[in-house]
Amino acid sequence: MFEAMTYDNLMARMLDRIPDDMDKREGSVIWDALSPAALELELAYISLEYTLLEGFADTQEREYLVRRCAERGLVPYEATNAILKGVFTPSNVEVLGKRFSLDKLNYTVLSPIEGEPGAYQIQCENSGIEGGQYMGSLVPIEYVDNLETANAVEVLIPGEDEEETEALRERYFSNFRNKSYGGNVHDYLEKTNAIEGVGATKVIPIWAGAGTVKLTILNSDFDKASALLIGNVQDEIDPLQDGKGSGIAPIGHIVTVDTVTEEKINVSTSIECDVGYAWQNVENMIVQVISEYLLELRKNWGNVQSSVVRIAQIETRLLNIQGIVDVWRTSINGKTENLTLDSASIPIMGVVSNE
Repeated sequence: MFEAMTYDNLMARMLDRIPDDMDKREGSVIWDALSPAALELELAYISLEYTLLEGFADTQEREYLVRRCAERGLVPYEATNAILKGVFTPSNVEVLGKRFSLDKLNYTVLSPIEGEPGAYQIQCENSGIEGGQYMGSLVPIEYVDNLETANAVEVLIPGEDEEETEALRERYFSNFRNKSYGGNVHDYLEKTNAIEGVGATKVIPIWAGAGTVKLTILNSDFDKASALLIGNVQDEIDPLQDGKGSGIAPIGHIVTVDTVTEEKINVSTSIECDVGYAWQNVENMIVQVISEYLLELRKNWGNVQSSVVRIAQIETRLLNIQGIVDVWRTSINGKTENLTLDSASIPIMGVVSNE
């Protein structure tokens, strides 16, 4: 708004007000007297521009956006700690409350997993997504009597970083566009996605008759949710499933929480490599590129009725790989057509072959 209020323009405007029969050249008394004022005015206009931008939610920096969101009762989602499955042998070894290290992170054993002897929930002591990045051998920080082996084998609830600024901004504006009230669809979406470990939700009203609601969720890595996460969400939303409002769900609603089914995407294609390249040189990059595409679809899963894996998208991305000059005869799960998944399915990486 104040882009034109530069030092040079301000100086020129002030000098224009001085009669031409007076010395206004650079270095003159008049010029030297006006120059510091023009510089200070330029700084004042820069401050005014900054103040103006910080007055609106679409241009505010994080500090002021957080304060604006607080006026609507919104706060940034805090970083959370990942919970993994740890398997210990012998199965009767006493590890509750013990601390273990894995790579550069430390974990604390929380509680046993029902029906799985020797399996425990272990929580990363560091918050954020890094807590679910490593699997493998757990090293006890203090001596554990009779311990033979200890391994982290599976992410039960992914850790999450603090909510990003742009995600918070979008949630702020969404709060105006969509009204959450009394168990409507947006109310369920808002409250379920706010639960630790949940990345996306689909709400199916009246799925088994009047008063019934199904919530299908993904974890915060946009993968299939674990039984532990499903149970946590069920306990938050409707633990007794009796319609008496014992959880977040309103009185009269019986809520069932489940997760998606995974559809493996096997891709077969024919590629022509550039001089000096062969299938072995580009295979890993092909798998990575297709995996990234499928992740994009999973991230958008909550916003669409059903995900569509498109051959054109796969071929376009493959052509961007260095060393590939042409792609043809691409098929998905044996068919040379786009694959449309049902609303409760997500695509995951299968195998890639070169025909």
